[in-house]
Amino acid sequence: MNPWNTPEREALRTAVESFTRAEIAPHIAQWEDDGELPRELHHKTAKAGFLAIGFPEEVGGDGGDMIDAGIATEAMMAAGGSTGLQASLFTHSIATPHIIDSGNADLIDRYVRPTLAGEMIGALGVTEPGGGSDVANIRTRAVRDGDHYVVNGAKTFITSGVRADFVTTAVRTGDEGHGGISLLVIEKDTPGFTVGRSLRKMGWHCSDTAELSFEDVRVPVENVVGEENSGFYLIAQQFVGERINLATQSYATAQRALDLAAAYAKERETFGKPLIARQVIRHKLVEMHSRTAAARALTREVVERAIDTPKSDPTLILDAVVAKNQAVACAEFVVHEAVQIFGGMGYMRESEIDRHYRDARILGIGGGATEVMKDLAAKLLGY
Repeated sequence: MNPWNTPEREALRTAVESFTRAEIAPHIAQWEDDGELPRELHHKTAKAGFLAIGFPEEVGGDGGDMIDAGIATEAMMAAGGSTGLQASLFTHSIATPHIIDSGNADLIDRYVRPTLAGEMIGALGVTEPGGGSDVANIRTRAVRDGDHYVVNGAKTFITSGVRADFVTTAVRTGDEGHGGISLLVIEKDTPGFTVGRSLRKMGWHCSDTAELSFEDVRVPVENVVGEENSGFYLIAQQFVGERINLATQSYATAQRALDLAAAYAKERETFGKPLIARQVIRHKLVEMHSRTAAARALTREVVERAIDTPKSDPTLILDAVVAKNQAVACAEFVVHEAVQIFGGMGYMRESEIDRHYRDARILGIGGGATEVMKDLAAKLLGY
């Protein structure tokens, strides 16, 4: 027995898989065509006790730690979910932790609790047109005017931005550089806040992604998260968790793609024999298995460390970066090989492996591009 297969966690895995098969897998193709998830899914997932796994009960979460959250991710993928679905359904995992860490009881009551209960949807607004991983160069400006900040600027590639009731938004309240950034919670119906359009993407089709614009948007001062000009540090603190989560999604995607490919290879016959009878196919599957097992082992080790290690620990930051890059490379390799095993059927939208192939491409971009992660790793290693 290890921390990942205790009786309680095996029960959690089984419960999440059952929920996914009943409430998600039969509908995900339609949700991809719709371009978004129904709000009702948030209610159902919260009622089942799975929406806020890993969030403290004292702020409205379901309790548990990063291992429990990782098991839920693995189980949902294994039962027919997708990373696009998880990105949309669990956007609060990047929208609310900054608020929780700030300890602001008012913001927690107004935004965190109802979101974790499935009653609200939150998004994180950091990326801007012309800028991605360079968080220190945020251009959206917030100027103090009495009891309000007046916000002007734009955001893009905002996950759940179309449906979000509020956006935890990075704004510049001070001088240039990382020291002048703050986080403001901006409600969707605030005058001057506009959702420009829902962006069409290569993958993550059931996850709505938006362009946002702010024109003289007045936000109450009490909506600032933490201290003014401390936003960069609040954002940076959450990168470890986000990158570990993406690493978990990556190896879970690889495992699902491997399972689908192995099952298809046993069923599909060519030239009078099942595909699995071909040595080249068996070798592909072994290589897919080997890379997935390695990525899972590395990421799980980092997850276990992260539970009791400060998020600012340089060694944990390094481990999260390495785990993300390794798991992303694994997912990209495995989904490619899986589509090849499926052949023409793998290229069809009706095939689940098509979804994972499309969705996997964003994993090396979101949460810090692979190249940026390598550069950060080099600095942390002293190279």
